[in-house]
Parts: sequence; C-alpha cells; structure tokens
Amino acid sequence: MPFTLDPHSGVAVYRQLVDQVRYQIAAGVLKPGDELPSIRALSEPLGVNPMTISKAYGLLERDGWLERRPGRPLVVRGLPADEMRRSRLAQLDEALRPAAALAVQFGVDADEAAARLRKLMAKEER
Repeated sequence: MPFTLDPHSGVAVYRQLVDQVRYQIAAGVLKPGDELPSIRALSEPLGVNPMTISKAYGLLERDGWLERRPGRPLVVRGLPADEMRRSRLAQLDEALRPAAALAVQFGVDADEAAARLRKLMAKEER
C-alpha cells in the first residue's frame, strides 16, 4: 500500500495520510481485515515523525475506519455498504469540486459540464 506525501502541498501530512487511507478503503484497495503497517514501519520510509503517523491512525480509528486489536496491528474495519457508499460519494464530491469551480469560471453551464463528465466516464468504462 504505497502512500505519497507532499510536504509542500499546503495540506498537513497527517491529513494527507488519513485521506489516502480512506480513499484506498473506499476504492477496495484496502479490504476489511487488512493489516496496516506499524507506526514505525510506515514512518521510516516516508521520512515522517512517528507521532504524525500515530495522529493519522488515531483519527482513522476514531472515525471508524480502522480497528485496534491489543498487541496486534491495526486492521481495516468492515464498513456497512451504505456508509461505504456515502464515503465514496463524499470523496467524489471533493474530487469534482475543482472541476465544478473551473466550469463556473469558464462559463460552462451545468448541462454541458455533465455531458462532458458522462463522455469522460464512458471512455473510462471501456
């Protein structure tokens, strides 16, 4: 499970990690029961302070994405289908927000923007 962190992005490193783990769970890359690397094992290759990883893991656990088992690695928690769908749609909204802003700035109406999105999706489905 590769994670890519950009210290110059303007987004806190722990937040980048939280977002990437949530995305990988929603996308099915990480599945219920999958173990996450230990804090130390993840902090070393990323060159990140272990407390940063700990903060990210703590938030993911608090929000119900991960499950802590005493003496064992954190694992991905199985989420109900409706909760997983809500998460996927929320992440999609976040990804589409910049495109929506650009469409407004360029004066493209909603119907045209939606048609373009449908066309792009059709290409991806092939």
